[in-house]
Amino acid sequence: MAVAEMRVSRRRRGRRGLPWSGWAVLIITSVIALFPMYWLFVNALTPITANPPLTPILWPAWSLANIQRLLEGNVYYLNWMLNSLLISSAITIWHVVFDSLAGYAFAKRRFPGREILFWLMLSTLMVPIHVTIVPLFIVTNELRLIDTLWAVILPGTANAFGIFLMRQYIQTLPSELEDAARIDGCGELGVFRHVILPLATPALGALAIFTFVRHWNDFLWPLIALTRPQNYTLTVGVANLQGEFATDYGIIFAGASLAALPMIIFFFMFQRAFLEGVRMGAVKG
Repeated sequence: MAVAEMRVSRRRRGRRGLPWSGWAVLIITSVIALFPMYWLFVNALTPITANPPLTPILWPAWSLANIQRLLEGNVYYLNWMLNSLLISSAITIWHVVFDSLAGYAFAKRRFPGREILFWLMLSTLMVPIHVTIVPLFIVTNELRLIDTLWAVILPGTANAFGIFLMRQYIQTLPSELEDAARIDGCGELGVFRHVILPLATPALGALAIFTFVRHWNDFLWPLIALTRPQNYTLTVGVANLQGEFATDYGIIFAGASLAALPMIIFFFMFQRAFLEGVRMGAVKG
């Protein structure tokens, strides 16, 4: 009875919505969080060559002069964007495939040493990325992959966090559906493809967003692994737009704003799956 009353009260609160004070806090927090992004695009659309003014520009001049100078003065910018898109997309696809397979194995399959292997894998999250830079560079150099896109793609094909996320979500799926699929003649790959993947779509969407945004913004390893300007990613390329003696801030604002657009588009494409994954992860288990 108490559980039923709690559910009814939650439904009533959901129908009423947040009080005005809650909406005020959300609006103020959203404005504070989004203002730097807004200021970035405003400066990108305002002709700036020297230092930006001390007082923030709140309204753009709706000029594409900065973007035009960026594309005319730097022949590699489109290469950088294509490189970042290829690297982030490839790593995201590999993550979705490998992390979901490993998560399914750790969640639903029983084999000797499963728990030990899982906790050993999870313990790698405590290892800082900076500790792995030197051995990763040595291995990549021995494979003759330095200064190629493969040097950035291959080390990111799987991740302990992605495996943990998929394992935790797949554990909440009822095992009766798998048993029914096996009775109908499905093998393990068939169960994974026709039962697990459709039900795990919210978690896969969240994993895709986390992975794409993380590797789109990755800076340290691409800076080390890529040496020629035409092979740079956007983060490395935009950082190199800063001059040694003088800096054209208009070009930097334009380059940073164009680099942020794909992330924004990617998030809005998968935001429903992302929010659904967060919501279901909060109420299950």
